[in-house]
Amino acid sequence: MVRDGYFYALGCAAAAALVGLLTAWHWLALVPLPLAVFFLWFFRDPERRIPQDPGVIVSVGDGKVTEVATAELNGRPAKRVSVFLSVFDVHVNRVPADGVVTRIEYRKGDFRNAMSAASAELNEQSICTLRTAEGHEIVFKQIAGLLARRIVCRLRQGDRVARGERFGLIKFGSRCDVILPEPAQVAVKVGDRVKGGSSILGVLPVAATISERPQSRQEVRQ
Repeated sequence: MVRDGYFYALGCAAAAALVGLLTAWHWLALVPLPLAVFFLWFFRDPERRIPQDPGVIVSVGDGKVTEVATAELNGRPAKRVSVFLSVFDVHVNRVPADGVVTRIEYRKGDFRNAMSAASAELNEQSICTLRTAEGHEIVFKQIAGLLARRIVCRLRQGDRVARGERFGLIKFGSRCDVILPEPAQVAVKVGDRVKGGSSILGVLPVAATISERPQSRQEVRQ
């Protein structure tokens, strides 16, 4: 459970108690309680089985693949996989691959429908660039939508991260894009349902000798 869920739920419970006191426990006092339950459910954070195969790129978030399109990454051909997160999906976001964070950019913008192609460029978003041990660059975005008004990204430039590691969330409906470099083979298609940290979006070629899988920030601190 993400701690935000407790804050929202407690706020709703407090509102229910206040309405009850002011209305002698009128039925209106019950209205905030279903919202409290919804917030506890919405901010759930289930454990995931992270694929350990070399070169695997996993989904940043839960949801439905709405687009697999051509893109550019540092002037070179690439593929963009877009995943739409509805209010019914888990909204905790996970790192797509092992590597080092080389750039973090927060870009202000609109709050258009996250399912539209234009939202990838025009909506408010957080953009992270990751470099793998083999030198491949992967870009992943947290994109706000009509209801999503807050993007949480806890990554910092220079962080060494591991595939499937939790790094943030987007509140109340959103979109996550992952831009895969040209060597990657896309493993999903439009309409597929994916889960953050466990569903494979693509696979990168790796060298014959695979370096040791990097530790996550949590593992380093321990």
